Amino acid sequence: MTIPSELDVVVAPVPAVADNSSYVDWPAIIAGIVIASAISLVLLSFGSAIGLSFVNFHAGPDVPVIWIAIAAALWLLWVELSSFMAGAYVTGRMRRRHNDATEDEVDLRDGVHGLLVWGGALVIGGLLALGGISAAVNAVGGAAATVTQAAATAADDAGATLDPNAYFVDTLFRPSPTAAATPAANPTELRAEAGRILAQAVTGPVNDADKAYLAQVVAANTGLTADEATARVNEVLAAVDDAKAKAAAAAETARKTGIVAAFLTAASLLVSAVAAFWAAQMGGNHRDNRTVFRNAFRRV
Repeated sequence: MTIPSELDVVVAPVPAVADNSSYVDWPAIIAGIVIASAISLVLLSFGSAIGLSFVNFHAGPDVPVIWIAIAAALWLLWVELSSFMAGAYVTGRMRRRHNDATEDEVDLRDGVHGLLVWGGALVIGGLLALGGISAAVNAVGGAAATVTQAAATAADDAGATLDPNAYFVDTLFRPSPTAAATPAANPTELRAEAGRILAQAVTGPVNDADKAYLAQVVAANTGLTADEATARVNEVLAAVDDAKAKAAAAAETARKTGIVAAFLTAASLLVSAVAAFWAAQMGGNHRDNRTVFRNAFRRV
């Protein structure tokens, strides 16, 4: 016969509480984005101050543009690696870990949080860049409109019309220093016609008939001899060709620089994405192992 004890202790199993919170820890991600954006802003401002910027950089007369572009790309790579790795590490260190995953799954989740820091910082940077570009375009448009209006007003007051070939036309009809110029019947129309011929020189070569006509008109309006007028026409046409070649070279340099800048920027962003993934995993490992940097972070 079993005699019941005076006190029976009944132990009931504790029901497991399911954690239904999201695996994505947005507060930690936002903290990483803020840190990454702040670091990149500081470093990019410093680089822009010393000329290491794709937006506005220039080389010396003896330094090829490609070397300046490479230097700017290396600086951009360093800025992105430093900022994204710092932000991703903080996110991985601060992320709340769920205990329903293996170590490999935890590492993957930490790395994904690093990628979210990378993507979020890029989105914010893109929005800020678009806002800055829009403001700059509006400012430049307003300034251009003001300058154009002022120039048009000055041209109307002087009775002249703005013409990109005006300088070359003036060179053609400059009076000879040793002979008095004989005014033409209608110099305004002759100058306008000469301007149209020079405008044609921008798109293609001037034929011999136009050259001979220009020499005849210049000789009649400047007091130069026929040979001197022909030499002046050739000099002006050579100056037009030189200006056209310089403009084409500048446009080609700008095109190549834009291509190199876009490629290097995209490549550095991809590298920084991998770095952010790794840095977030490192931060997660330090979180789990309770790693402490006593020499760097010490209470005062």
